[in-house]
Amino acid sequence: MTTKFTPYTWFLFIVLSVVGIFLFITPIDLGEGLKVPIAILANTLSANVVSFIHWFAFIVFIIAAIGSIIMHFIPAKNERTLMDSLFRVHWFWTTMRILAVIFAAMYLFQIGPEAFTSDYTSGLLLTPDGGLVTMMFSLFLFAGLLLPLLTDFGLLEFFGSMMVKIMRPLFLIPGRAAIDCLASFVGDGTIGVLLTNRQYEERNYTAREAATIATTFSVVSITFCFVVLETIDMSNYFVQFYLTVIFVSIVLAVIMPRVFPLSRIADTNIDGTEPDKKSEDVPEGFNVFSFGLKNALEKAESNKNLGQVIGSGFKNVLEMWFAITPIIMAFGTIALVLAEYTSVFKILGLPFEPILALLQIPEAGAAAQTMIVGFADMLLPSVLGAGIESEMTRFFIATVSVTQLIYMSEVGGLILGTKLPLNIWRLFMIFLIRTIISIPIVAAIAHILF
Repeated sequence: MTTKFTPYTWFLFIVLSVVGIFLFITPIDLGEGLKVPIAILANTLSANVVSFIHWFAFIVFIIAAIGSIIMHFIPAKNERTLMDSLFRVHWFWTTMRILAVIFAAMYLFQIGPEAFTSDYTSGLLLTPDGGLVTMMFSLFLFAGLLLPLLTDFGLLEFFGSMMVKIMRPLFLIPGRAAIDCLASFVGDGTIGVLLTNRQYEERNYTAREAATIATTFSVVSITFCFVVLETIDMSNYFVQFYLTVIFVSIVLAVIMPRVFPLSRIADTNIDGTEPDKKSEDVPEGFNVFSFGLKNALEKAESNKNLGQVIGSGFKNVLEMWFAITPIIMAFGTIALVLAEYTSVFKILGLPFEPILALLQIPEAGAAAQTMIVGFADMLLPSVLGAGIESEMTRFFIATVSVTQLIYMSEVGGLILGTKLPLNIWRLFMIFLIRTIISIPIVAAIAHILF
């Protein structure tokens, strides 16, 4: 019963969880569009470190690469240390860290082919003023330190028991994922990925559940949706656009965990053990509210040592900086170079032309070229489609690009840098299947609107 818990435990659960909800899930408007406070903090810090953040990123890449090379020659001990967590990685990831150093050096010192020194490839990631990687350093600092407010003091446990009747049958994921999904929808997809990875590492999600949440609910922020529409000159259609995005995203969230490749991912914990899904069942003598409250207070009780929680938060920050940002830099640069300087994505988009023509999308040939390029960066389809005359086609391109959701310059690279059970092949297949499913739905809605 809840009466056995001290006032301090109640304080940890109620007050710290409310602060977490405010920071990660409550959008506010300070004159630059709706943003959650954690994103505002990250933006504020980024603005104050703009003169050196790209050099700081470069140093982190160098340390990550050298550290991982050295660790290959040092035998692993039984107990995993912080150095192991930061630098003991597979040779493949070591290679990616080395590539991050090379790509960053080429851009910062402007040496090598234009494809790697351009502001539209490496520069899109590393520019100090708004670059995706440099922005990640600020976001990871606050997310790493403050994410425990959502995960460690009972909030997920409290809502989990009440939401399981919705989340489990509809989306095949735990009830606790409701907060995770909400953080993605109203906050930012990157926050959702970080929260999902943490829950996966703590065995609260199975591999299949974590992969489903990361690739299905990591929706872009409302602010970025404005940017997409401004790029394609459709700002006056925001309400129709965003409602369509939400509707299609929910449909995809129902379908995707039931089809390949997500359905083929093992439904086991990170360590290979079987999950205890009966733990979601409400025991006799409880209702969903009282059971959720009991679980929440037990979680808060287990995290009374705030010093230990803060120390764990700093460890999370270092792991995000050294493990994730080099991966985003490496994979993001490669994807953007392919998109900007080769015909790879245009060729891959050719099979979509007859499909779009069949669906009576005007200028189907031009629209088809944008269907796959979003895998490199979500804004690229709108940039390429900005010159299309048909408003219906521009609306179609913008909506499909946002519902595709997986793009290597940010969310895709971020996922690859975590421990989530997703490789680049699975990510591309998920991206492709989302695209194929969303095309006829968005086309039907576009025909209604236009």
